[in-house]
Amino acid sequence: MSPRVATGDDLAGIVEVFLACWTGSYASVLPERLVSAMSPDRARELWTAALASGRVVVADEGGRVLGVTRFGGDTVHSLYVHPHAQGGGLGMRLLGAAESALSADGVSRAFLWVFRDNLPSIGFYRRQGWTPDGTSRVTPEFGEPELRLTKELV
Repeated sequence: MSPRVATGDDLAGIVEVFLACWTGSYASVLPERLVSAMSPDRARELWTAALASGRVVVADEGGRVLGVTRFGGDTVHSLYVHPHAQGGGLGMRLLGAAESALSADGVSRAFLWVFRDNLPSIGFYRRQGWTPDGTSRVTPEFGEPELRLTKELV
């Protein structure tokens, strides 16, 4: 299950993974209004834009997308692994693919935004060498507070 660049044909699988995470794995750390507001149409809209404007990598098995990450510029924008595939190292491989691509583009210090209350994800990223740097913002897409994590890619 190696990461590969996503195509438009992956959209349905990406949306499935995203919704499974959003309404399952992350539901306990996201505000209820965000969980209930995330419809399949909204998820499709978000990921259609991501496929068109940024780089998206997926990992699939037997034709089914099980994980997805998006990155570009100097930032890893998102990482989602289907609940059925969590715990097997897929998140680390997808994150590594994003880091490698950014490094190949000449990025030496990368950034990652995570919802402030998503402590499981922040813990995962910290174990991969990402460090909260004290910077915060309100995310443009969802209006929720996020922390910025950084990592040297050299």
